[in-house]
Amino acid sequence: MSHVGVGPRAVMRSVAFLTAGVLAVPALAGCTSEESAGKPLAAQDVGAATRASVSDGGTLRWAVDSVPDTLNTFQSDADATTTRVAQAVLPSMYRMDENGSPVRNPDYLESAEVVDTEPKQVVVYKLNQQAVWSDGREIGAADFAAQWRALSGKDSAYWTARNAGYDRIEKIERGANDLEVKVTFSRPYADWKALFSPLYPKDVMGTPDAFNDGARRSLKVTAGPFTVKKVDTKADQVVLTGNPRWWGAPAKLDKIVLRAVPRDERVSELVAGKLDLAEIDPETADEVTLAAAPRDPATGTPLMGPQGSPAAGAQGRSAAEALRSWAVANGSDEEAAEEEILAREERREAEAKAARRQKALSGFEVRKSLEPAYTQLALNGSGGPLADERVRRAVARALDREKLAETVLKPLGLPAEPVGSHLALSGQPAYADGSGALGEQNAKEARALLADAGWVRGGPVKKDGEKAAGAEKGENGEDKEKQKSEGDDDGTYIVGEDNKNADSKSEDSKNPDDKSDDGADRESGEKHSSGKNTAQGGAPGAYAPKGTAAPAGSVAAPLAKDGKALTLRFVLPSGPGSETLRTVADRITDMLKDIGIGTKITKVPDESYFKDHIAAGEYDLALYSWPASAFPATDARPIYAKPVPAADGSLNVAQNYTRVGTDQVDQLFDRAMTTLDQKEARDLLRKADSRIWAAAGSIPLYQRPQLTVARKNLANAGAFGFETPVYEDMGFLEKGAQGSRPSAPSTSSPSSSSSS
Repeated sequence: MSHVGVGPRAVMRSVAFLTAGVLAVPALAGCTSEESAGKPLAAQDVGAATRASVSDGGTLRWAVDSVPDTLNTFQSDADATTTRVAQAVLPSMYRMDENGSPVRNPDYLESAEVVDTEPKQVVVYKLNQQAVWSDGREIGAADFAAQWRALSGKDSAYWTARNAGYDRIEKIERGANDLEVKVTFSRPYADWKALFSPLYPKDVMGTPDAFNDGARRSLKVTAGPFTVKKVDTKADQVVLTGNPRWWGAPAKLDKIVLRAVPRDERVSELVAGKLDLAEIDPETADEVTLAAAPRDPATGTPLMGPQGSPAAGAQGRSAAEALRSWAVANGSDEEAAEEEILAREERREAEAKAARRQKALSGFEVRKSLEPAYTQLALNGSGGPLADERVRRAVARALDREKLAETVLKPLGLPAEPVGSHLALSGQPAYADGSGALGEQNAKEARALLADAGWVRGGPVKKDGEKAAGAEKGENGEDKEKQKSEGDDDGTYIVGEDNKNADSKSEDSKNPDDKSDDGADRESGEKHSSGKNTAQGGAPGAYAPKGTAAPAGSVAAPLAKDGKALTLRFVLPSGPGSETLRTVADRITDMLKDIGIGTKITKVPDESYFKDHIAAGEYDLALYSWPASAFPATDARPIYAKPVPAADGSLNVAQNYTRVGTDQVDQLFDRAMTTLDQKEARDLLRKADSRIWAAAGSIPLYQRPQLTVARKNLANAGAFGFETPVYEDMGFLEKGAQGSRPSAPSTSSPSSSSSS
């Protein structure tokens, strides 16, 4: 698993952390394999067409985020483009189907099955007899064995990013003939289908030098419908061409060019006719959709306002000439007339440019689905207020996950249903909604959890120059908090602590439909924070006698403990393409403010977001995404495993960047990884997911939207959803042929069992 293009996993939690096992959560036993995994919320949208309707030849120009630093997917700096290339040029024993499940790839594998479990698990692969590498050599046991040795973790000379599964193999042998590969495991391994996908030739895996450096910029030997012609760093592109030794259905395209194009430049490249396929943001999707709107049947032009048509331009020129003639004939100010003419010329040029842009984009269409990935709110449990599980659970229960999903997905016409599992998505076999282990949104119970943790509404808060009892000292003897507050402005701002305009009520408080703090919840998340708090009566820090009614506006008053307000550091990326995350963060801050939690938002450059903040643990709250996996027992374990101390005294967090984990979760993953009973494995994974929910280190929010723009005549490419792309079927439609579009996805609200 990797982070939607990025890759997170593992970490540790504070000693003060209350384990999920302490909590009596009846829902933990409620998930069984009898529950339906449902269907994918949205189908793929690729302009599907039969091969017969796709013409032979042509070049597909495909925008990607970067030219990869390596073509070896098993190295730490591999990225999404590395995976794209591997899918097109290398063997994979199994592929993902439309439901996110592994299916045998018949181009390489005739069969694969577990033939023995005692005394050891043995799997026999029978390879397609036509399968050969591009140098003519048969794919066989030597390639399997070389990859196992490289990834087993036994030889540190190989710079591998992962070895899960390969470390459980005891030996690999030739079977009854050259087309059989016999793999014997030292320990049972349920996710054996995850192995050898992709499979590299022994030329790459055979020696550390070849593994570490040989496959970074070139792959001389491949075995897919395409081969790597070149990685052109000067032109920022990877060029793939047809493999003449490919034995499967021949590739329809002559060439695929994967070109690195920044997201904010893609629409310009589309208009210039330099791209055929690109992932885009919602704003670009709106523009393309408008450009592809129906045209006037009489003129063939888009249905635009009168000033957007060529006729309007001609009328503008006639009017300008008439204005000049009239001005001269009547002795008027010719300079003023010229200024008016220039202004009209500029408007006409802008209109003409917009018309050309619209015409260029009218040849494209938006293809949309949901990515096999979900966005989560991460809560760093390694220190600060969130080290207390009660505070984490309060944060989680303040969130209206349905509203957050609607914020992102409803405007796009995609199903806006919150994600109910950390380990699978709707449609995958392991999916079940485990959020009941945490509980539905309930602001009253969230406030009770905070009160139990000692956070007092309207309590005394240390101001600059004051020292709270036990305040931490810096090297020069001053309070550390004071030192920080006296530093330069770091570009952050705090939501929920601004007491300016304290006498005026916020818009929310004026709403007659709002409910008081007598146990009922107020709606939150509808408006961005205004930064206004109604002042609490009395002197700061004063306490009224027990039983005194809370003063007006106390619902919005911040919480405090030991002289400090409850304020959480919310770190967000600042680059283009992150607007959606920032919008979601605004909604979350509103919801947290409603229960008295403030947020200090810091926007950081994209390139430092993960390395310097998420991986380093320099945050309280953060938003990032995880891809779904067909093998959650293997791939999700490092994300949720309990962090362990390393030999040097540091904490080994792997990819658990929330630093929250429990022994129970680890044990459930281990059991799921070793059982070959699929029903039992699903039950164990669902129980693990329930305990992850209860620990409240990670709160899944929504499945990520997948928006692509494609030429209207491009077939079998676009928003792929779960399914692995079929590169040999991609191409441009024959003249007069039409591709198909999926039926419109349901946008109905989630079922009552979902968090509200």
